[in-house]
Amino acid sequence: MRSRQRMFAAVMRLLLKCLRLGRRRRFRLLRQVEQLWHYGHLCLRSLLYNSFTNGDVVLDSLFEPVYWLVDHVTRWFGVVFVALVIGLTSSIVAIVYICLLPLILQTYTPAWICWHLAYGHWNLIMIVFHYYMAITTSPGHPPQAKNDLTGVSICRKCIAPKPARTHHCSICNRCVLKMDHHCPWLNNCVGHYNHRYFFSFCFFMTMGCIYCSISGWDMFRDAYAAIERMKLLEKERLQVAANQTYYQTPPPTFTFRQRAFHKSVVYLWVLCSSVALALGALTLWHAALITRGETSIERHINRKERQRLQKKGKVSLAHGTGTGWGRARRDVPLPVLQVFRNPYSYGSWDNWKVFLGVDVPRHWLTRVLLPSPHLPHGTGLSWDLPPCVTEQRTPLLAI
Repeated sequence: MRSRQRMFAAVMRLLLKCLRLGRRRRFRLLRQVEQLWHYGHLCLRSLLYNSFTNGDVVLDSLFEPVYWLVDHVTRWFGVVFVALVIGLTSSIVAIVYICLLPLILQTYTPAWICWHLAYGHWNLIMIVFHYYMAITTSPGHPPQAKNDLTGVSICRKCIAPKPARTHHCSICNRCVLKMDHHCPWLNNCVGHYNHRYFFSFCFFMTMGCIYCSISGWDMFRDAYAAIERMKLLEKERLQVAANQTYYQTPPPTFTFRQRAFHKSVVYLWVLCSSVALALGALTLWHAALITRGETSIERHINRKERQRLQKKGKVSLAHGTGTGWGRARRDVPLPVLQVFRNPYSYGSWDNWKVFLGVDVPRHWLTRVLLPSPHLPHGTGLSWDLPPCVTEQRTPLLAI
């Protein structure tokens, strides 16, 4: 009996030792896995660490395949986009001349007829002129030879001199003076020599679409109601044709000319309204950039530089001009913070005068309200004070 008890106790002690040993091994294995995980995570962070990496860099890296696709597709589809612009604009002009102009001449008063003829043809001439000049005018390219200009860097892709405000276009594969962007609807870059043509085309095209949308609103409502009546009569005609007897006649239908007229009016109003909204937003965006004396690329660069200087505490959060003293208490003045300014901005009004090439008051008529092929100020290689600027503002901090 005692021998059995001793044997049972020995077996139980051995079983407990095995359980303790298994538990220790399990904890030891978990600790090793945890250590390996932390070690691998540290190695990965050490390999990918970069002090300049932030959310924007990661987002740009993720969109790099999209950028590559856009660069290569836009180069080949530029001609298609230009043909699309010409085709859609020509269709609207044809509808106005064939469908709307005879109706205007029959129903409107002589004063309104003169207004529509004068404004419509003036707007059309401005659209055609500025679009033609925008697609045929070279935006300007820096010379490949060395020059004596100050502040000239070297383009990493062209391996050529790169003046201030010049950027490399990956679609054209060339550096462009004062580059704003590459426009597929022009099949051309928007730069120093054709930036005014591009903006004027957007502005006058928007004004023309708004003019057509407002003028054709009543016609659009009547045409839409007529199309709905067409659909209803077509249903009734099919029902009558299915149950037709010798004593029944089908209801009258619209002629082909009436159908084409109503559908053309609806097409004109929908297309002009859509273009007015989309192109109007783009025009307002570029107008804001011109007011600040920036291009689309420079706005991105200036915003990055402003954020970098704000993190270092060198500039204030304000975007205006001037400096000031901030006070935490009445007797403890805070350090003066400079305001970030664009070095190529001369003030809102002067920025527009420089952009449009207005030197004297009569240029508002001859160069803005009438087609004018005048060149912009400067050569795009250096940025001296234009003659139309009355007073130059020295930038406090600039890129």
